[in-house]
Amino acid sequence: MILETERLYLRELVPSDFESLCKILKDKDTMYAYEGAFNDDEVQEWLDRQIARYQKWGFGLWAVVLKETNEMIGQCGLTMQPWKESEVLEIGYLFERSYWHRGYATEAAKACKKYAFETLNATEVCSIIRDTNFASQNVAIRNGMTRVDAWIKHYKGVNMPHDRYVVYR
Repeated sequence: MILETERLYLRELVPSDFESLCKILKDKDTMYAYEGAFNDDEVQEWLDRQIARYQKWGFGLWAVVLKETNEMIGQCGLTMQPWKESEVLEIGYLFERSYWHRGYATEAAKACKKYAFETLNATEVCSIIRDTNFASQNVAIRNGMTRVDAWIKHYKGVNMPHDRYVVYR
């Protein structure tokens, strides 16, 4: 276990989390900000990328597990992400749609912010969010972040405006 909150614990993803990840990443409604659902190969690439991040950085997106049921309900964690001409420390979150609007993303994101500041000694952390993803923007705001700038990301052949929300230690 990496982090624990009142209702959740966060741990590294492992290969056996593939099916739980599929519930999130293969859902077209959940993945609208990514231009649609992933296929099996893309889910596996995503899982492999997180495991590689743990080895490289000591962090990545972690499995979010509901204490009450011991079920993986989402992902939340810290990653290094490209932003314009640099790389920034980001809090990212993606949850199974049936667990939306219950405060889990905010609870996990706040724990990740604390981890970034207290364990990684970061001076700032951000969330990079597609401009149409209002639910994720609200999580960032509840996590104490404010919008500081914007950039167009290119993904799957689509120009996607993104906003960067930042909080400073």
